[in-house]
Amino acid sequence: MHAKHKISKTKLIDMVGMVHSSYYRKPTNGKKGNRPSKFTYHSKKGPISQDGVIESVKSILKHPFIDCGYRLMTSYLKRDGYTINHKKLYRIMKEANLLKLEDRIDRSGSGRKFVKFRKVNTSRP
Repeated sequence: MHAKHKISKTKLIDMVGMVHSSYYRKPTNGKKGNRPSKFTYHSKKGPISQDGVIESVKSILKHPFIDCGYRLMTSYLKRDGYTINHKKLYRIMKEANLLKLEDRIDRSGSGRKFVKFRKVNTSRP
């Protein structure tokens, strides 16, 4: 339109009452933020793919007395030499269906249940 009427873009934008940055803004089609990384660094083995991390998590979960979530699993993997964040491990475990979201322990009503009565009923001195 500015070429048709031989007027500059800045004057046309000012006449319309538009902000200059919104005129020149190009919308991005997609998600915001960085893409998730495909590799995790191990201190001895170097970069490892997500499949290698999943295999490590499964090998830790094979032990009979280990049943943990992503936060404790993060500390286990860090102890093994991985450089991994708990948020990244949550995403990886969620994609591999290793999170136990249905079997969670409800801790909202728990507490000291062995104390039921505040007043003690005595029968003798």
